[in-house]
Amino acid sequence: MACGCNVWCIVSTVLLLFLNLKPLICGESQVPCYFIFGDSLVDNGNNNDLLTQARANFPPYGIDFPDGPTGRFTNCRNMADILAELLGFDDYIPPFATARGQDILKGVNYGSESVGIRDETGQQLGARISLNAQLSNHKITIRHIATLLGSKALAKEYLSSCLYTVGMGNNDYLNIYFMPQFYPTSSLYTPKQYAKVLVKQYSQQLKTLYKYGARKIAVFGAGRLGCIPEALTTYGTNESSCVEMMNSAAQLFNDKLELLVDDLKNKLTDVEFSYIYASGSSSQVSPSNDFTVADGPCCNVSTTMGKGQCIPQQVPCSNRDEYIYFDGYHPTEAANILIATIAYNAMSGLLPCGTSCSSSHGEKSDLHSISLSTTRAKFVAQ
Repeated sequence: MACGCNVWCIVSTVLLLFLNLKPLICGESQVPCYFIFGDSLVDNGNNNDLLTQARANFPPYGIDFPDGPTGRFTNCRNMADILAELLGFDDYIPPFATARGQDILKGVNYGSESVGIRDETGQQLGARISLNAQLSNHKITIRHIATLLGSKALAKEYLSSCLYTVGMGNNDYLNIYFMPQFYPTSSLYTPKQYAKVLVKQYSQQLKTLYKYGARKIAVFGAGRLGCIPEALTTYGTNESSCVEMMNSAAQLFNDKLELLVDDLKNKLTDVEFSYIYASGSSSQVSPSNDFTVADGPCCNVSTTMGKGQCIPQQVPCSNRDEYIYFDGYHPTEAANILIATIAYNAMSGLLPCGTSCSSSHGEKSDLHSISLSTTRAKFVAQ
């Protein structure tokens, strides 16, 4: 499964032992299925056949992936791929666009680049699959699962044991609020008002997922959007390390989102929720001895069509493990390994192994608590 790796069961066992996590039995996953809702941080091919600028099915994306460019916005595995490995799945969760037959019983990835909580998010880039559309696609999947298992009752029981991750909000800022040339949103709402509007809509969407049978839901907060290379290029930093107005706006959203998750926990007593701040945004990975480049992309990025994405066919940097970002927005596999490991650590309460899955005891995790160089060594076979 892994890029440039082999013998995943051996590698994962070493990693889990290092993190004081419960080792997996090779071929046995901790949950029967894993459903992924999100944006380009998890998209693994759903945008490939859409009429959109937001695609990654061309080199240099996938330069280190065994199958080459697949629609993942990174050089190799994205966060969802690595989470699937940590959960013990023997293959990656298939995208909705190509998932067929028995494959859907292990889960489906609905992620789509450029999308968010609001339906209009990312529309300047072309076709996309918003969170509402992803939920509609999941309803189709549920019907197919009921057919495969023989009844709606059996499907309901099966789905209640699955893991669901939802990561939205980044593009509602990057592709709406901070794009006044396309949207009036920033003139209609203050950052505080906008965060309230977003979380109110998000609440209904998470309740819809609950209505569809989800009972183990991890909700990812937005990243520090002002630290991504594209933000630095567009706005500058005024002598700080990041664009603080963007980080502040994202933090307002996260604060309200965490309160929402707590409220849903109290009101929906038959569902387990986890709020995870290690949201898949590589901007939360700080420069260290592991990363020598924290403010620039590994590939040459476009300044016109697909702005901030890799220019097709151009050769990226060779020292990709030293970069946090592969393009102007998205993490390298090296950063994804660290982010996914921390996210897994944080969602232990949703997994059968409970706190023995995690080396920490809280649901919020600090990305600095694990050294990438040590973590990476556990993933890459020598």
